[in-house]
Amino acid sequence: MSIRQDQELKSRQAKLKTWQDLGFKQYPSDFKRQQTIADIRSQAFEQEIPLLTGEAVRGQIFTTAGRLMTLRSHGSLWFATLQDETGSLQIALVEKIVNQKFWQLAENLDRGDIIGVVGVLVKSRRGELTVLVSELIPLAKGLQILPEKWHGLKDVEQRLRRRYLDLMMSEETREIFKKKSLFWQTARTWLQAADFMEVDTPALETIAGGADASPFITHHDALDRDFYLRISLELPLKRLLVGGFGKVFEIGKVFRNEGIDTEHLQDYTMCEFYWAYADYEDLLVFTQKMYQAIVQAVSGGLITTYDGREIDWSGDWPKKDYFEIIKEYTGEDLAGVTKVEDLRKLLEKNKIRYEDSMGAGRLIDLFWKKLVRPKVVGPLFLINHPLEVSPLAKAHRTMPDRVERLQIIVAGSELGNGFSELNDPKEQRQRFAEQMKLREGGDNEAMMLDNDFIEALEYGMPPAAGFGFSERLFSFIVDKPIRETVLFPPMRDN
Repeated sequence: MSIRQDQELKSRQAKLKTWQDLGFKQYPSDFKRQQTIADIRSQAFEQEIPLLTGEAVRGQIFTTAGRLMTLRSHGSLWFATLQDETGSLQIALVEKIVNQKFWQLAENLDRGDIIGVVGVLVKSRRGELTVLVSELIPLAKGLQILPEKWHGLKDVEQRLRRRYLDLMMSEETREIFKKKSLFWQTARTWLQAADFMEVDTPALETIAGGADASPFITHHDALDRDFYLRISLELPLKRLLVGGFGKVFEIGKVFRNEGIDTEHLQDYTMCEFYWAYADYEDLLVFTQKMYQAIVQAVSGGLITTYDGREIDWSGDWPKKDYFEIIKEYTGEDLAGVTKVEDLRKLLEKNKIRYEDSMGAGRLIDLFWKKLVRPKVVGPLFLINHPLEVSPLAKAHRTMPDRVERLQIIVAGSELGNGFSELNDPKEQRQRFAEQMKLREGGDNEAMMLDNDFIEALEYGMPPAAGFGFSERLFSFIVDKPIRETVLFPPMRDN
């Protein structure tokens, strides 16, 4: 800390003591805000606003509160900018018409302090809407010094580590999280309007299932056993279909112990819904309309931009067969290719690295993920995936080596995944067994055998469709890396 910073901090401590000497509580709990700044601004259109002349003014009394973002004194006039969650507004004190206790308090305020004000609306000589203050109430002292500037790429790490400062200093950041709230609100409203029931399932699981991902492990002291933090919402929700519910959804946290990049986090929110007596063809219609409603609500239209590419979400999205699109972009026809050795040679020819533990399905999927998906702008539906990479999906009714699955692809990324759900317990056990072989061979993301889920299927689960998407979709709509759309992302040590 510099000498100047140390002096500033001591000055702020002394001013806090002065608040008390003037008869104010240092951290009161009894201030009642009557209007937000947005409320005050909206009412300004309904009345004639007098000019700030230095004389007392009669009019409607407003009582608001917020943080002081700028302070400036001009002799017998004191101005400040007050900011709350709805916007900012100029406030002013005139020494000769205000109680001297409030004038002395103003002299002991700093940028960053939280205050309450009571006053009437006036306009400055420049026409700026201003609250002419008659009462000033200190609510919380800003003992730390606010940064002068809080933007630019050089500050990204600090903005994420001290998100409260980022929110305080950046209107753009505040708008992102208002939009994110609207994002989930729209998804929830859409599903509820379609008669889906919202539920809440445990984050601790004895088997980490429903996705290809490495789980986090934690210990439950009371039960003296280890649990996994869930990597998806899928298997508990499908148990609810067995139990007799027809349409269920959950919006909740999942945890995946994998790498960090612009699209991936370890701790994030996703939505999954399950729909009895529906199939993936129903999802093709339903999800397109739902996504379009979400994009419209968040962005105000159906055309957005991500990473320099324009995304048009309107109309009917094309459907692309998994193997046909690989052939279209690479010239390789992988349909029916099942030998690992052959697939490895093809990957090596295309300079794609692979893991020795990967089976044929994952090797084929590398062609899609590395050579094709990055080039797709979309949105489009990728359909008819190979069975090997879809252990929970029902086999295609006319192509037994494929599954009835869809992925929504936008700007080179997967933004949603769904399928007709596998409900044959014998086949599900076989699929899990194949996944366990991959896991034993070193594939840590292969699924675990879940005997309890298979037992649930043995009681009978109706034919159903399921779909999931995460907050990655939101990051694409607002054109931001996913870390910047999470309030408090996990960070490396300083």
